[in-house]
Amino acid sequence: MTTLSEWNPDKMFDAVINLAGAPIVDARWTVGRKRVLWQSRVTLTEELVRHIASAEHKPKVLLSGSAVGYYGNRSDTALNEAANAGEDFAAQLCKAWEDAAHAAEQVGVRVCLLRTGLVLSNDGGLLGRMLLPFRLGLGTRLGDGKQWMSWVHIEDYVEILLRLLRDTQANGPYNMTAPQPTTNAEFTATLAKVLHRPALFTAPAYLLKLAMGERACLLLEGQKVLPGKLSAAGYRFQFTNLAEALSNLLCKY
Repeated sequence: MTTLSEWNPDKMFDAVINLAGAPIVDARWTVGRKRVLWQSRVTLTEELVRHIASAEHKPKVLLSGSAVGYYGNRSDTALNEAANAGEDFAAQLCKAWEDAAHAAEQVGVRVCLLRTGLVLSNDGGLLGRMLLPFRLGLGTRLGDGKQWMSWVHIEDYVEILLRLLRDTQANGPYNMTAPQPTTNAEFTATLAKVLHRPALFTAPAYLLKLAMGERACLLLEGQKVLPGKLSAAGYRFQFTNLAEALSNLLCKY
């Protein structure tokens, strides 16, 4: 992995994968924090594209991060890659992030935008945060639990990345999510069942908003995202069922 400060414009790269970005849920969205989130995604990607443009030997492809938050809160609407961006901060952040990466196409680089859902992995991430309370029998539904959680198993995520690197016809946005999104209530119940623990508690929406401020939308709102372009291209997910995905990962702990 090369950082921008180490970038040598004379060095040859076949591909660039840009997944940089400060954690979006870890701190309140103050004006300063929003600036950090913007700089770590949009500003960094703009700088990356400038480095690519100045390189004598340009990479053939740029895979650049984004998130399903691009769509904003759409309730129960099923969303494929043709859906418009939302209006909230997280959605506009993703849109600007994608626009910055798109600029690489102007210098002949193929660009794929990774609208990533909740990546399920046995190495930290979402499960890393949830496992301890759930194992203690403190599994908790968030708000009314009706918000959608679009997820993807880490093995599928990596396989999709490799496919997008190799497929010279792949370009534009891709929903990096399994074809069976679930609600928060279903996710909570499924994880508890896989762990053979109860999940009896509910975190009221008003308390989450009080504690987290504006960023509570990340927990209380969601997107029902479907991998339209991947399905049309014939990609076969290894994990489409949440219980099977969780069981596969948790057996490795």
